[in-house]
Amino acid sequence: MNEVKFNIRLYFTGGMKRLTDRIDSTDNLTPQRIVLNAMTELFDSLSEDEIEMIRLRYMKGLTLSEVASRYSISERTVRNHTNPTVKQVKEIIARAKKNELIDRKEEIKCQ
Repeated sequence: MNEVKFNIRLYFTGGMKRLTDRIDSTDNLTPQRIVLNAMTELFDSLSEDEIEMIRLRYMKGLTLSEVASRYSISERTVRNHTNPTVKQVKEIIARAKKNELIDRKEEIKCQ
């Protein structure tokens, strides 16, 4: 399972919030909380149809063709509705990794 699919599934199952709360229940802006907040903001901005298309693709494992036939639309339209979200999830993950590396470098300097 790739990183994007894993994070989308973790978010939709509630696992991301549970994990984040377990790491730090104080609502401090930990790297995990930043990712959770960004994912929440992203998915809150989507229409119900876009969320359902993401769920069908990444939770149920349907192909583009299968999602398109459920909505009676073309595969290209499904891509147009889902690809921007997937791209943003990739960016959220990349920023989190970059911030984590910066935090680690600063931690090493302080030692």
